[in-house]
Amino acid sequence: MRGLTGTLVRSGLGILISAACIFLVLRGVDLDQTAQLLGDIQPDWLALAAVAGIGDLFFRALRWQCLIAPIHPVPLKRLSGYMLVGYLANNVLPARLGELVRSHYLGDREGISRSATLGTVVVERVVDTVVLVGIGAAAILILHIRGVVASAILVGIALAGLLVVALAVALAAHKLPGAARAAEFLGRWPRAFAIATRLRDGLRVAAMPRTVFVAGVLSVAAWGCTVLAVLAVGQALGVQLTVGEGALLAAGTNLATAIPSGPGYLGTFEYAGKTIAVAFGLPAARGLALALLMHVLTLAITSIGGLAALIRLGWRRGPA
Repeated sequence: MRGLTGTLVRSGLGILISAACIFLVLRGVDLDQTAQLLGDIQPDWLALAAVAGIGDLFFRALRWQCLIAPIHPVPLKRLSGYMLVGYLANNVLPARLGELVRSHYLGDREGISRSATLGTVVVERVVDTVVLVGIGAAAILILHIRGVVASAILVGIALAGLLVVALAVALAAHKLPGAARAAEFLGRWPRAFAIATRLRDGLRVAAMPRTVFVAGVLSVAAWGCTVLAVLAVGQALGVQLTVGEGALLAAGTNLATAIPSGPGYLGTFEYAGKTIAVAFGLPAARGLALALLMHVLTLAITSIGGLAALIRLGWRRGPA
């Protein structure tokens, strides 16, 4: 009951944040001009953006396979399906609950601990955030951007640092003073203690330098595809973005998805995209069109892929 209440509270907060962001996005924007820009899309460039988006997902699947391999090797075809089902869930559930869905789905179908699987997802998120913040910081320095966008990236750097420290503490928890007493205390609740132990089993992949290095390289490759997709979306709307601008848009909009929000990161993605585009000097209507098209393309690719994976794999228990 407590878990359900916490989920409902988090979901309600996410929906309120999305509503507030939508209000801020629409304020002071010429929606007719935005609609006209979206109506004049160049399909060839949009197709290139879709191909780049699919490339992004391919590298993300390879990264998760790399992180899960020390626990239980999973074929790429099945694992990519589990990942896409989780992304589909993120599109229809608030507050990034899709991360729990894909952890449960893989654990249930492959017969391994869901908590350990969730641990690899946590490590994946930390690696992803560190790489993404690095890309955003580099873009800020190259473009000499100031104001709220630069402040948001600085917050992202602080968040990435906290995540790395928290992960390190979790890995070294058994060596810290008082660890034995804490384990004895938690032992009063065997189920909770077992879940925490299995979660740590998944987090242990962060202590494998080669695994983390490969995951980082694959993250760079994935975000490179995302930047290419953003540049192609800009061309589809008649906006010629520099590589630095595309990188900052990719970093800023995706960092915004870390904020609890409604289904599909509605509102937070658009607010970040429009704010960053305006910082480049683009009109608000053009910035909103750019953010909307980026978001719709991402949702379409992950939703279609997720539905196809769910139909192929099914939801029944047992290996595919």
